[in-house]
Amino acid sequence: MVQPGAAAPDFTLPGLDGLEYALHEAVGKGPVLLAFWQKDCGTCKLAAPYLDRLYDAYENLTWSFWAICQNDAGGAASFVRQYGFRPTVLVDGPGLGVSRIYDPESTPTLYLIEPEQGVTLVSTGFAKDELNEISRRVAGYAGAEYVEVAPPGDGAPPFKPG
Repeated sequence: MVQPGAAAPDFTLPGLDGLEYALHEAVGKGPVLLAFWQKDCGTCKLAAPYLDRLYDAYENLTWSFWAICQNDAGGAASFVRQYGFRPTVLVDGPGLGVSRIYDPESTPTLYLIEPEQGVTLVSTGFAKDELNEISRRVAGYAGAEYVEVAPPGDGAPPFKPG
């Protein structure tokens, strides 16, 4: 599994929107958050509204949030429709070439990649404190006001393994 401190392996994947996305192009513009997920993953379903909050909080800033689906395009599109999922969705299935390179332990796994720093944070499963830390870092990078995306006491557990 790619660890914090490592250089982020470059890749290009198709998006559900029909465009191609290349990591080296995005990371030159600002931080990139990669979220590896699967349509039938219970922890991914729990994380989806929190990931949407994170996306919405900084939607107009210079950063990229790519949700990398390990299913085919049909499975990814079904999840997006069902959960109103808003981040940019890239499709890695069925071949899983990028997933094999990053080698996440489980889904969801998040990788925060910062310009000239490589991978600075890896979060496996659903972890409210790590989601809020990602929010802090994205806000700090852009000089924006921090938004708590995973508040305590909202009915969801503070952590759930993937």
